[in-house]
Amino acid sequence: MSIDFIKSLYYEFLSYFVSQKVKYTIKGHCNKCGECCRQIRAFGMKNEQDLKIMQFFLPHYKRFYIKSKDINGDLILSCKDLNDDGSCRIYDKRPLKCKNYPAKTICYNAQMPDKCGFKIIKKEFKDYL
Repeated sequence: MSIDFIKSLYYEFLSYFVSQKVKYTIKGHCNKCGECCRQIRAFGMKNEQDLKIMQFFLPHYKRFYIKSKDINGDLILSCKDLNDDGSCRIYDKRPLKCKNYPAKTICYNAQMPDKCGFKIIKKEFKDYL
């Protein structure tokens, strides 16, 4: 188990209790394309064992499967509960993490899929002044 994975698990845990520092802001709206559910970047998760550990501690991760890896070797996950058109089969019962997506505060090098109606705006130092 890598130190990056342990950090990932720790930050996932903290996300339920501690507000994160804002480095990015989110603007826009959902296009209901489902692309964000097909390209879930799992920072710090490098292999199937990491995903299984996350699924053990956080059961809502059982709905995800490994789709590929990004250029940093982190897993890209996809949701098993998508219809072919990108809509969610369990929309009324989806986990809180899905309901709150995208998070209003993001502290990592975030990206949204090209088709997504949400855009990530990087905040510069001058924006805080």
